Amino acid sequence: MVQRASDRWISIALSLLLHGALLALLVYGWLMFREERRAAPTPPIAATVVDARTLKGLEQPAPRPAAAPQAAPPVEDVGPPQPTPEERAQRAQAEQAEQARRQAAEQKAAEERAAAEKVAAAKAAEKAAAKAAADRATAERAAAARAAAEKAAAKAAAERARQDEQDRVEREADLKRSLAAEEHADAARNGAALASWESMIAARITRAWLRPPTAKAGIDCMLNVTQVVGGEVTQVTIGECNGDAAVRQSIEDAVYRASPLPPPPDPSLFDRSLKIRFKPD
Repeated sequence: MVQRASDRWISIALSLLLHGALLALLVYGWLMFREERRAAPTPPIAATVVDARTLKGLEQPAPRPAAAPQAAPPVEDVGPPQPTPEERAQRAQAEQAEQARRQAAEQKAAEERAAAEKVAAAKAAEKAAAKAAADRATAERAAAARAAAEKAAAKAAAERARQDEQDRVEREADLKRSLAAEEHADAARNGAALASWESMIAARITRAWLRPPTAKAGIDCMLNVTQVVGGEVTQVTIGECNGDAAVRQSIEDAVYRASPLPPPPDPSLFDRSLKIRFKPD
């Protein structure tokens, strides 16, 4: 039941009217009680009138004791006047109105509390839903991050595997090329090409040799020659040789004069360290 504003004001007016009437009755009763106390009668005093001439020839009699004053009758405390039936009816009506007002106020307060609790419950539910949504978003981001990390790790692993496979293929290819080059070089060294190249170097050294006077016929010496790419001679040592010191020095000088040495007919025959047999005769 919702109380209207007009009903509220009517209740307030009736309550004020009832309290004013009660206050007026109390004041009226107190005033009446005060007037009754003031109007209470004074007790009479007994006295006798005597002529003064009579008193002259007579002995003065002993004075009679004065009569004791009569006590005033007690004033009955009647209390405040009893309310009239109209006043009792107004008082009962005012009490009913006040009770109705209190009930309406309590009902309104209960409705307000229920509404506040409903709003609080709605806010709590909204907050819980927002937190759940935030938790789901956080979980989704974490899952996406894990998936991205796993994808990146898989991609890196695949790239490493591809690079390892490529390196393995290249190593195998290099090994095959090296083996093929060694086989080709061995074949060339075991063939006539190497002998032909060594003969070309020996002939060039012979042409550059200046025969010393002490050289005898049948000179036969082993030369250890170190060269760089391009045939430039960097070092010469004489091994077994049947010539004297002058012959050995002349042969070493001839090797340096013959530099750069002729290139091999097959590049696979190139070697930095050469053993050349020098037999000028």
